[in-house]
Amino acid sequence: MNYPGRSRIAVALCSALLALGAAADLALAQPASAAKTVDELRARIEAQLAQPRFRGALWGVKIVSLESGQTLFEHHADRLMTPASNTKLYTSALALDQLGGDYRIVTPILATARPDTTGTVTGDVIVSGRGDPSWKSRGGSKDFWATFDPFVAALAKAGVRRVTGDLVADATWFHSLPNGSGWMVDDLNTEDGAEISALTLEANYVELRVTPSATVGQPCALEVLQPHTGLVLDNRTVTGATGTARRIRSQRIFGETVVHVFGELPVGDKMELLNLTVPRPAQWFATAVKEALARRGIRVDGTARSRRWPEATAVTATCVSLGEVSSPPLRDLLSALMKPSQNLETDLIFAHLGEILRPPAAPAWQSAEESATAALQKFLRQNGLPADEVRIEEGSGLSQYTLTTAQATVALLKFMATHRESAAFSNALPLAGVDGTLRRRLTGAPAEGNVRAKTGSLRWTKSLSGYVTSAAGERLSFSLMLNRDTAPPGRTGREELDDIAVLLAGLASRSVAP
Repeated sequence: MNYPGRSRIAVALCSALLALGAAADLALAQPASAAKTVDELRARIEAQLAQPRFRGALWGVKIVSLESGQTLFEHHADRLMTPASNTKLYTSALALDQLGGDYRIVTPILATARPDTTGTVTGDVIVSGRGDPSWKSRGGSKDFWATFDPFVAALAKAGVRRVTGDLVADATWFHSLPNGSGWMVDDLNTEDGAEISALTLEANYVELRVTPSATVGQPCALEVLQPHTGLVLDNRTVTGATGTARRIRSQRIFGETVVHVFGELPVGDKMELLNLTVPRPAQWFATAVKEALARRGIRVDGTARSRRWPEATAVTATCVSLGEVSSPPLRDLLSALMKPSQNLETDLIFAHLGEILRPPAAPAWQSAEESATAALQKFLRQNGLPADEVRIEEGSGLSQYTLTTAQATVALLKFMATHRESAAFSNALPLAGVDGTLRRRLTGAPAEGNVRAKTGSLRWTKSLSGYVTSAAGERLSFSLMLNRDTAPPGRTGREELDDIAVLLAGLASRSVAP
């Protein structure tokens, strides 16, 4: 028998039940009062992971006391997961273990002939790159040209006043492709996937300012804020009427220099800033150094040119040294890449390690990346860490191929907590509510200024691994990895990780009584 309105009542009931379920999920996800015991902590975390919204997602979690060695909680800790930028923990640990925090990357400056009594080099000057990531002005107080002061100073000290040949930026020391293993094609058009090169500048991307015209229907004005990039702009923008939606997008086909800029901005509105990757960054570096020298009275008669692997190096046995430029200490380089989660700078350190640790019998085609991944496996095995659970393909975590486990990551964190470079490793991590990718996360007691952890984020992937001191004064290491998560509207997936970190910071009892 048919009852009028039954379908409407059923729909209303279903909607109410769905709303209650969503409210329950949200209530579980909200930070609660501190857990008084480890058992209560476990129950809270279990409830967090068991939310219906994670039905299609994967969790890998492990939490261990650095003092007692006791495991406070684990959930599929041996499950292979995509770690995203938690990969940077492995790169940084390997670098500190093999090189030490005082290590500096040294870039030789060479010439094909010695300067004569007039300061003239009859030949070429060669900058032989080693992957120093520190040549950048963006985010600091110095201007673009001040970046090259160390190179100008080195040539001036060598007495060079004129070069009759070319300025050569030689990036062949890295046996490296411009992209990391397992990067997606989409990555190559964003600053996260800037090209890897032994000679880099401004993290190999520039800023494009897009400003609406004063007249509706006219193209927007385009201005690249850094010089000599070699980029060609194809302006397909338009200025819209007041109230027009702001929509600007750039596209550069990988390997080409033309950047197509699409979209519209409303008349009278503010400008838009886009980041554009620069192809063959060693060539950009060469062109900029040549002008920087000219600005300081050192003339280069020839051209600015570059080389990259597998092209032949410009350095020969007859080259003479003019000087060198040293990077900041490795501990500072790691802090500069770990806190903002800078991909290129991590991959440069990884490639540098690969070349430093390249086996003498390695074939010519073996990439720096392959050498570094082999060195990482050796490091893990030699120190009793679960190398079989680590499948890292490149240094930054942008790769879709990289896999590891929460168990392996916690083991690495435990190892580095007692390492001779433990302070450099820990200090490089973002600090909750203070700096890096955690500066706006985990704010307020008990996590702020307490949780030191590396974040990670790819599509459908979030991770957070590091250290925290509980309210009971016990130092813990943890790894939280969430894969295949499609967060509901209003949430990103990061909150789920942060809620667990807050629970750890607020834990009121120790794993073992002192």
